[in-house]
Amino acid sequence: MKTISILIADDEPEIADLIELHLEKEGYRCIKVADGQEALLAFQTNSIDLAILDIMMPKLDGYEVTRRIREQHHLPIIFLSAKATDLDKIAGLVRGADDYVTKPFNPMELVARVNAQLRRSMQFQPSAQTNKLALEAGGLVIYPEERTVFLYGDPIELTPKEFDILLLLAEHPKKVFGSENIFEQVWGEAYYEGNSNTVMVHIRTLRKKLGEDVNKNKLIKTVWGVGYTFNG
Repeated sequence: MKTISILIADDEPEIADLIELHLEKEGYRCIKVADGQEALLAFQTNSIDLAILDIMMPKLDGYEVTRRIREQHHLPIIFLSAKATDLDKIAGLVRGADDYVTKPFNPMELVARVNAQLRRSMQFQPSAQTNKLALEAGGLVIYPEERTVFLYGDPIELTPKEFDILLLLAEHPKKVFGSENIFEQVWGEAYYEGNSNTVMVHIRTLRKKLGEDVNKNKLIKTVWGVGYTFNG
């Protein structure tokens, strides 16, 4: 069985060591780096399954590292930061993170979040036994096995969570999904009231990437007071 590798990028050695200690107890292989440039270099020599990134790192911050990772890799990214306001968290999710943990943090909670992200990521890995056809609607083409999306022939770069939301809605056209249902199916965790903002932010950025800020014929339709539906 393949050993899962996790990148820990944090310029505070005591924090990186603490995370490594708890993740290695779970059987994960950890790769520690102290700045953004080292984080990007780690992807050139390692097969990484999940990244834990501090936002305020030397050389390149977590936002820029995430942007460059997303250009070539599809994997869960968790921001770990002392920036703890709701606006900070929303900014992190908009910049491409799949989850956001604030410092100081409970190491066991972080491990639980890592496990949840990996379960979700592995669930959507292509299988040699599957032969799922592409989903098409209004110029949008989704390839579930390859986890790729094209709009009028142009590739659309989505984060893993954005892709999972789009696929969930597209596989059930006209069905209305509430924020609670979307969160529990995509994040694989129990829903609580604050998670509605997380879903809303991901829907907003997904719509923007699909050009729906200027397109009146929305593929993702809001059913006010209920949730969202795929209008394909």
